[in-house]
Amino acid sequence: MEADGFVPSSTLESPAVERRVTGTIAATGFGIFGNSVLDATGGFVGSFTPRMTGEPDFVSMLHRATPEPSASVEPEVDYEGLPQGAASSTHMLAGAVAGIMEHCLMYPVDCVKTRMQSLHPEPGARYRNVMDALRQIVRTEGLWRPIRGVNVLAVGAGPAHALYFACYEKIKFSLSDAIHPGTNSHFANGVAGCAATVLHDAIMNPAEVVKQRMQMFNSPYRGVLDCMGSLLRQEGPAAFYRSYTTQLTMNVPFQALHFMTYEYLQELLNPHRQYNPSSHVVSGALAGALAAAATTPLDVCKTLLNTQEAQAVHVIQAGAAATAAAASGPESRYISGLSEAFRTVYRTGGVPAFFKGVQARVIYQMPSTAISWSVYEFFKYIITKRQHEKRLRGDRDGDK
Repeated sequence: MEADGFVPSSTLESPAVERRVTGTIAATGFGIFGNSVLDATGGFVGSFTPRMTGEPDFVSMLHRATPEPSASVEPEVDYEGLPQGAASSTHMLAGAVAGIMEHCLMYPVDCVKTRMQSLHPEPGARYRNVMDALRQIVRTEGLWRPIRGVNVLAVGAGPAHALYFACYEKIKFSLSDAIHPGTNSHFANGVAGCAATVLHDAIMNPAEVVKQRMQMFNSPYRGVLDCMGSLLRQEGPAAFYRSYTTQLTMNVPFQALHFMTYEYLQELLNPHRQYNPSSHVVSGALAGALAAAATTPLDVCKTLLNTQEAQAVHVIQAGAAATAAAASGPESRYISGLSEAFRTVYRTGGVPAFFKGVQARVIYQMPSTAISWSVYEFFKYIITKRQHEKRLRGDRDGDK
């Protein structure tokens, strides 16, 4: 016990130690006021006055006021600061598990979203809301129809989200340290989200195309391999990336808004950045809902480019019939590019058409992002905790 305070003054010069001490005090329900420590009710339980001979030590007084912290407190407080050399693998593994669970658990709602964004729905595919759509699909097409194509999405989501979260965390911490050392930077969060999206969409775009073709009403494909083979034969390899620029145009602002909102809410709900499941769920759900609603028009265009809906293609063909160049061009029978998709959507249904399926999109994204963030933070916490305990055991063995 130092005569001048609770801990040696030199130890508080390290931001990591200061954060760890602050987090531990918050976890035990004690606050610091001047040279005294207050419990959660505001009562004084000890002070930092020098200990005279024969007087009780402050540590013993604190132990009588609260149970002795367990050995697991250290990794809990420090789980955001991953051990050196293990950060990338931890983020990739946690991100892969989070991505697969997110997409697989919410896949039936994603199927409904694709159908509700149809510009010319057939009579059997007109739904009042998400629950009505699910009931009709199960009743008329079978119990397994809402999850048709989930296997290709699971295969794509694993590696896509592994790179997504690893890239995000790496860039976020590097930029934050460069801009505002020791603090969180919203600009860094936005840039990291955008950069991570470029890698994520490069892997996910082909899986998204196949998934949405399988989700369509009266889809002509027998399975995932049949769909992929048919696309290659009839439309060529470019079909798998026809919507890539649109996907990026949508996902870059989506992820920037998503990550900035999530990190901002974490500052409010979880300022000490401890592992807190409820704050991860709430922050993820609200961030996902806001970003989803704001980018719905671009998502409608992306769905049109991926599905090449027959009635919408007829609208383009009718408009292009006046020009010989359009009629003879190799891509004249397909909708290609964001500008063409925008024109087609507007011609078909005006401004309201850009918000088709907004309810399903928000309902899909809220639990989806909540699941993704909570699962990601949980696995990051578990993996980091085990690595930290292993390192501590190694240090103890080396001291013997």
